[in-house]
Amino acid sequence: MFEDFFKPWNELVDTGNLWGRTLNVPAVNIIENKDEYKVSLAVPGMKKDDFKIDIEGNMLTISSEKEESKEEKEKKFTRKEYNYSCFSRSFTLPEEINKEKIEAKYEEGVLKITLPRKEEAKKISAKQIAVK
Repeated sequence: MFEDFFKPWNELVDTGNLWGRTLNVPAVNIIENKDEYKVSLAVPGMKKDDFKIDIEGNMLTISSEKEESKEEKEKKFTRKEYNYSCFSRSFTLPEEINKEKIEAKYEEGVLKITLPRKEEAKKISAKQIAVK
């Protein structure tokens, strides 16, 4: 039912190739239960400080920007390589999310974000309607 709320804005844009550079957008899993939503992003090789998680209105944005350089010297030859990676994923949150209690944790290459439901939303139970 709430699939559209979590539909990423990134799907509206072709992120395959931009100015000759390939962009990688992390894979996302979203799990829903009666108490919360759990969002998991596969982002190996990062550190927890590499992430920026913002909420503006009902928009959750997860982004990262990382730049590294590596220099190798062999005899008279020097090689310096730069590695720049970035991504941004945005999701529209349903109104039932308690924004004050959102938590994020990064472990073993996976960023996990817990989006708890407001107490009122937890009390609403599903009901089946009989057809007469």
